[in-house]
Amino acid sequence: MVQRPIYLDCHATTPVDPRVLEAMLPFFSDHFGNPASLTHVYGWEAEAAIGRSRETIAAAINASPEEIVFTSGATEANNLAIKGIAEACFSRGRHIITVQTEHSAVLDPCRYLESLGFEVTYLPVRPDGLLDLETLEKAYRDDTVLVSVMAANNEIGVLQPLAEIGAQCRDRQVFFHSDAAQAIGKIPLDVQAMQIDLLSLTAHKVYGPKGTGALYVRRRPRVPLAAQLHGGGHERGLRSGTLYSPQIVGFAKAVELGLAELGAESDRLIDLRQRLWQGLQPLGGLHLNGHATQRLPGNLNLSIDGVDGQALLLGLRSLVALSSGSACSTASTAPSPVLTALGRTDALAYASLRFGLGRFTTAAEIDAVVAGVIATVEALRQGA
Repeated sequence: MVQRPIYLDCHATTPVDPRVLEAMLPFFSDHFGNPASLTHVYGWEAEAAIGRSRETIAAAINASPEEIVFTSGATEANNLAIKGIAEACFSRGRHIITVQTEHSAVLDPCRYLESLGFEVTYLPVRPDGLLDLETLEKAYRDDTVLVSVMAANNEIGVLQPLAEIGAQCRDRQVFFHSDAAQAIGKIPLDVQAMQIDLLSLTAHKVYGPKGTGALYVRRRPRVPLAAQLHGGGHERGLRSGTLYSPQIVGFAKAVELGLAELGAESDRLIDLRQRLWQGLQPLGGLHLNGHATQRLPGNLNLSIDGVDGQALLLGLRSLVALSSGSACSTASTAPSPVLTALGRTDALAYASLRFGLGRFTTAAEIDAVVAGVIATVEALRQGA
């Protein structure tokens, strides 16, 4: 049997935890009812499971169950939040603020809105990837309706100062949206303390199934939102479509497990990340991308002097599964816009590796990756 590469691409996706799969299985067969069918026991069972899941996910972010709108994932949630606010607040203002290092699921809806006449300010970041709060403060206008800043960056793992951003937005009566796809179940999130109005979530980054996510929509003070999908009035009219019970149950179980194990798992991943970073130091010419400590526990993004990035990935692919940037834009031949925003040269941006450590990563795997990266880089440098 061919040995599969070590998986260190947990920012792209994560395997479904066996405990999550176990929770999901009955809803494919025994409890398969449509949660909108309220005239018989099959529908009641599914509706009850959806209700429990809604409560679990809401509690995880200190929200109420009625504020959780289920979607197909964070991309849909981001689109609903950004386009929904823009449409609902059309007469109030047409200015949106976001950040250059956001995921394409935020940047592309913003560009779409620009084609409709909205104005979008794309803020730069500091060399460590963090948004400068004074820069944000200067960007507000009288017609600003929304600020969208992600909780944790999908490439460099940087954690933005959500509470401070939320306070600024609340003072100016501007709605605050955050893409927390990479953050849920990995770092504490509190929409009340952070004064977040809209929060996008997904299951498959936290050992849940692909194809399901949610958008938190604040009710007090109420956030006006225009639906982007119509056809049945599901989710209080904000997102029509039959709810996928197995996926939603799995999502809730994944979030529950993530929170229950958050402290110990964070410590373990930080130790493994340090083991990886320190193990690679003999190579020299390493550049850490993103803030040294204000980042996801399992994230290490670095650039390496003196190597061709594509050759490096090809040389490592039989040993380790990882990427040089976002899994949503790996087909692009351009350097990572996130790394470019940090001020990295094209050469360093191309020669970057994004290590995504996860729940099932072991110290032995880290040691094997360290040895493999060192051997590959040294061979490439000698052949240069």
